[in-house]
Amino acid sequence: MSNSYETILVERRSGVAIVTINRPEKRNALNIQTRAEGAAVLDELRADDSVRVVILTGAGDKAFIAGADIAAMQAMSALEAQAFSEKGQRVMQAIEALPIPVIALVNGYALGGGCELAMSCDWIIAAERAVFGQPEVNLGIPPGFGGTQRLARLIGRARALELVTTGRQVKPPEALRIGLVNEVVADAQLMEKGLEMARMIAAKAPVAVRVAKQAVQRGLDLDLANGCVLETTLFAFAFGTADRKEGMTAFLAKRAPKFEGS
Repeated sequence: MSNSYETILVERRSGVAIVTINRPEKRNALNIQTRAEGAAVLDELRADDSVRVVILTGAGDKAFIAGADIAAMQAMSALEAQAFSEKGQRVMQAIEALPIPVIALVNGYALGGGCELAMSCDWIIAAERAVFGQPEVNLGIPPGFGGTQRLARLIGRARALELVTTGRQVKPPEALRIGLVNEVVADAQLMEKGLEMARMIAAKAPVAVRVAKQAVQRGLDLDLANGCVLETTLFAFAFGTADRKEGMTAFLAKRAPKFEGS
């Protein structure tokens, strides 16, 4: 199933939504239209209870997202740049705020806004040809879509500061070593690996998956004691769901559970 967006493709496969940034002629660079359509896609997926996992990738075999559209940025004033950054930040925050897991499949260049968008996903699987980087300093600007903040939280302050001040590119072996990506796979196996993981998650109790994501995300902003209080609250909440009853009943009966998401 696809939609009528011009720069984004959405396909649904048995509980998995595959979202593809579709501007291969521009290496999938983010522009105003892509951001607007991206926000609409996220609203659509948030309202669709049949979707249990999202896969995010780029069209073609050159780029995941090669950054923002520099030609569109060149004539911006400071106030226009602030609005541009704020709108981009809202898209990244909306990806993070999706209640279901979002997996980035990085199939090529993920530079600037592309790296920032990948980092707003819950985790990243990279193809061997993937390239990561925050090269904005080469343009006389710092990252503007959350790169300085998410990168530091993912790989640590010192490594993040090195990457954003040198603008150097990072290949998959290093990205894996420093914790930027979860896994590196052969180029031709990227989608297969992403779907394998997404289907594994989609087969689990949907409410349990959602509250587990919430516990991890919100808990990172809390101290350990309050994070454990949050976990206990969500643990107790899950006991009131039909999926919990089905999961435990199926386990004791030694059969596969049939989760309905309630």
